[in-house]
This record gives sequence, structure tokens and C-alpha cells, in this order.
Amino acid sequence: MATTSPVLAGPPGDCCVTGVKHTGEPVGREITIAEVKTYISEPPANYQGSKKVVLFFPDVYGPFFINSRLLQDYYASRGFTVLGIDYFFGDPIHLHTEENFDRPAWFTKYRALAAEIVPKWVKAVREQYGNDTKYSAVGYCFGGPFALEIATTNDVVASAFAHPAFLNEDHFTKITKPLLLSCAETDATFPSESRRRAEDLLAENKATYHVQVFSGVTHGFALRGDPEIENARWAKEESARSIIDWFIRFSV
Repeated sequence: MATTSPVLAGPPGDCCVTGVKHTGEPVGREITIAEVKTYISEPPANYQGSKKVVLFFPDVYGPFFINSRLLQDYYASRGFTVLGIDYFFGDPIHLHTEENFDRPAWFTKYRALAAEIVPKWVKAVREQYGNDTKYSAVGYCFGGPFALEIATTNDVVASAFAHPAFLNEDHFTKITKPLLLSCAETDATFPSESRRRAEDLLAENKATYHVQVFSGVTHGFALRGDPEIENARWAKEESARSIIDWFIRFSV
């Protein structure tokens, strides 16, 4: 969608397609919602709390990449049903290892497809899980705009993002729901100048927000940080803890 609003987070670059593949045993499974494959991870069987759902808008690796599945499983372990939409329809960027891969064309194609399918998917999720459920949304990189756009509606009680892409000033001036910004000290896609401008816009609009900035990490840290490096591991884990605690705060 065309916009004249100043850009704050640009398109994904090389930093968005690099990182460390994590290890672990995912506990979720694949389902289909609104004809879109979706990763679902559910709370522990003995969970007794209220119904809560996290809408997980993944980065360019998609919701079925091991790192994303393990992160969604962690959110589920905290009492949420987590739903990760595959708006890449089985064609995540890391599968493209060909020399002549046209990355800009890939982004153009899936930005358009995602923009078309996300509203239908969200509507179907809400129909399936009901109006008495508390919904939150988190977006990583490519998924950042969706977490902000839904924060302008009553479909969620709170939103969050980590190292976002494709954002402009309007994304921050129009939100009406609480927003957590989980940011890297070094991020060519969402640089410090853009982050500070976003903070100013949120403050000017008296939004409810929280900003965290992790030193010594770069774009992608919250999903693909190296767990063998203590600072990277801590930043990744603290980002996840902060995001799910943010959602718990507004899901009472």
C-alpha cells in the first residue's frame, strides 16, 4: 500500500537472512486456518488460567523454522495458545540458495500475499477462539508491520515487535494498544535514529509503550542469536521473557 509517511524501518537486508540455527524438540504441530498453514503450540495440559492467544507474525524464515517453533513453544509454556501464520506458503527465504535468487521480487510477492491473507486469517482465528479470549500479537522483522497494524484495532489487547522491517511513522502514530519494542543496539534496518523517532511519536501520542535496547547484538538477535555467546543468548531470552510478560500484563 502506497504511503507518504516517512520510513523508519527499511526493507530487510543481509542481516535478515543470516544467524544461527537453534536446536531443540518442538512440541507444536501444523494446522490450517483460513486455508493457510499455521504452527500451533498450546499451553501445558495442566494450565488452568484464562484463554489467551498470541498471533505470531514471523520473520522471513517463517513459523516452521526450528528457531521460530521453539520460541512459539516457549510462549505457549507461559499459558498462551500460539498461532504462527505461514504467509510465505511454504516458500521461506532460507530455502532459496540459488545464485540468481531475486530477493526483491520475493519480498514484493510475499508482502502483497501477506497483506491480503493476514486480515482473513485473523478474522478466522477470532471466530475459532472466541470473543472471550485475550489476543496479543508479536512481529519479527517482516512481521513487524502486522503487529503494529493490528494494534490500531480492537482485535488485540497488546502488541510487540523485535527488530522490525517495513515501518513508517504512521505505524507509530496510529496505534491504540500497548506496544513493546525489543531492539538491537546495531540494526541497519531499524537504526537508532529511527528508534528514537518512534519513541518520540509514541510519547507525543501518549501511547502505552516500553522500549528495550540490547547492547552487543544486531538485527535478528531475538530469533537467530548465537546461544553459545552469553550476551547473545541472554538478549534473545530476555526479549522473549519481556514480550510474553508484556502480554500477560494486559491479558488479566
